[in-house]
Amino acid sequence: MTGGRIRRLVACVRGSQFLAPAALAVVAALAAYALSVTVFPYHSTNHDEAVYLQQAAMLLDGKLFLHPPVEGSFRPWFFVDSPRGLYSKYSPVVPVFYALGEIVGAYRYALPAVAAANVALLYGVVREAFDHRTGLLAAVVLLCSPLFLVQSAVFLPYAPTTMLNLAFALAYFRAERTGSTRWAAVAGAAVGLAFFSRPYTAVLFATPFIVHAVWTLREPLQNRHLSPLFRRRVATASLGLCGVAVTLAYNAVVTGDPLMFPYQAFAPLDGLGFGRREILNHEIQYTPRLALRANASVLEQFVTEWAPLGVLGVPLAAVGALVTQRRGWSWQQAVLAGVAVTVVVGNIYFWGNFNVLGDVEDPNGLITTLGPYYHFDLLVPVSAFAAAGVLAAADGVRDAATNRLSTSRAVTVTLAVLLVSSAALGGVAASATAEQVRDNAELTDHYEAAYEPFEPRPPANSVVFLPDPYGDWLNHPFQPLRNGPGFDGRTVYALDERPLDIAAEYPDRVLYRYVYRGSWSPYGDDPVDSDLRRIHVASGDSLTVNAELGLPSWTETVTLTLSAADEETYVTLTPQNASRANVDLVVADGRMRLSAGDETTSIPVEDGVSVVLDAHVDGGYGAGFAYRVRFPIERADGEYQTLTPYRELCTDLRNCEGGAAYVPGVGPDGAYVNTSVTPSPSKSGELP
Repeated sequence: MTGGRIRRLVACVRGSQFLAPAALAVVAALAAYALSVTVFPYHSTNHDEAVYLQQAAMLLDGKLFLHPPVEGSFRPWFFVDSPRGLYSKYSPVVPVFYALGEIVGAYRYALPAVAAANVALLYGVVREAFDHRTGLLAAVVLLCSPLFLVQSAVFLPYAPTTMLNLAFALAYFRAERTGSTRWAAVAGAAVGLAFFSRPYTAVLFATPFIVHAVWTLREPLQNRHLSPLFRRRVATASLGLCGVAVTLAYNAVVTGDPLMFPYQAFAPLDGLGFGRREILNHEIQYTPRLALRANASVLEQFVTEWAPLGVLGVPLAAVGALVTQRRGWSWQQAVLAGVAVTVVVGNIYFWGNFNVLGDVEDPNGLITTLGPYYHFDLLVPVSAFAAAGVLAAADGVRDAATNRLSTSRAVTVTLAVLLVSSAALGGVAASATAEQVRDNAELTDHYEAAYEPFEPRPPANSVVFLPDPYGDWLNHPFQPLRNGPGFDGRTVYALDERPLDIAAEYPDRVLYRYVYRGSWSPYGDDPVDSDLRRIHVASGDSLTVNAELGLPSWTETVTLTLSAADEETYVTLTPQNASRANVDLVVADGRMRLSAGDETTSIPVEDGVSVVLDAHVDGGYGAGFAYRVRFPIERADGEYQTLTPYRELCTDLRNCEGGAAYVPGVGPDGAYVNTSVTPSPSKSGELP
């Protein structure tokens, strides 16, 4: 055979080796995209997705800061309010990946690309540490992880950061095998970028590699000569430190202090360490004992529900580690095992692992739908050693059959055992994944009902006022309802704060109010009933808001409470078999007057307040419900302004703060609430 034919044959063999991992990468991409569009079309229960997507849109627009047109009404979830504008508490690295997806067609296109890259890179890393077939099986094992599949289908930072960590590991291994300074530089760039993305995650992953790098420098440092090894270390360290420098420079730009990370600016006590930890209104004493309990619970969830191959994944990885120990560790294998140690031990120092549980004894937080995502890097060593364990078991079966049976029978028995074992492993993995996917799909059914008013597209040239069940934030919880960086998109979303100022800012847009009835919780038994209602602005020297309240036949008394800021007054009506009560609220000359039947009362009204009318309908013996009518009042150029009132019918007082929107036909027989606004002199006409 000629030399040219030999080279072509070798090239064909090498090329064929990469067909299988390439096919697995394609499978990963298809799975991630399919789950993204079918299970997470409205995103997940972790509202950080909207933060990264908002930041991606800002980067595409060349912005690091948002400048809302009306202060206090447009702040997205997890954005820091600073004199220079609003900025995200997160690094811009992961949003860059999502922005690249939007450049080629859609943000979602980035998800399959990251999933495919993780599978391909894991194959490369394990191939360097073990061999081709172990790398191939490790890629298969990774695909059998519910944690990998779910996290690859959502816009969170864990899969992209692991992609950078795997790129670092592969480049480092290749640099050591080939003696290439270029690969060493690639490793430094990758780990530097990973540090910029998630510093602590990158440090935990890189620590075993750093230990190896320092250990191997003993001889060059003792001999005091610049060996190729020393040059590789310098290349890796230099570019890695460049990533650290870029991180600190970014901190200086957005927070004004290179050592102040944006997440610290958002919540100074939200970070690493024991003691008092706090973010927003959530505060605990994160003691070492609590940390150990929380992390033990997180690891239990990982092992039993989220690991590759279900509950068999970690035991198989333990078998793989024992087999590797018996054969003798290579330094690459030892480094991968070290990653498992640093990820597990290092996460004890981070209180996020307590938060993800919700309840340490009975986990009910984000871990139930999204898995132990702070341990996502643990998938790398577990997949590698589980693959080694499976192959060791397969080799053992083959050797036992070969030693005791004829060649033909040995092949038959070996194939039969492997087929049965593969079916068992596949069944366990499929069952674990199906359970997690099903749980998320059920939540998506709730989201689908909640966002139905915005299908197939939100209203054009409009402003939509959103409720705030979780506080004064946009995209928390309404992740799909995001603004463009310029607050000038097809639809502009705003909190129902300072609504008249917002209406004045967008005089040519149609105004809507998004309302829903029910408890906003995707974990509840029933989805909310939602609606998108057109609203109007009215103005005049005085304004009359009329509320017609339906009264069931069993009504004994109706208590009306009128409040505005710190002012409050009330009257009690005895309807005497009346089927309705008419209430007039008239604002003029700095006062709001309530008139109902023969009763009249009033309170002073300041500019810019929200006026609330509560009507408690009491039937005695515990029977009753409440109406609520709410509207803003402002005064400009001698005229009062208001919006179409917001109406609630509260049969459950727990939902009477935004989750009890009035829907005709809902409530006790005879219950309804109609409102109208009449300016005087009339400028806008009577409003619904």
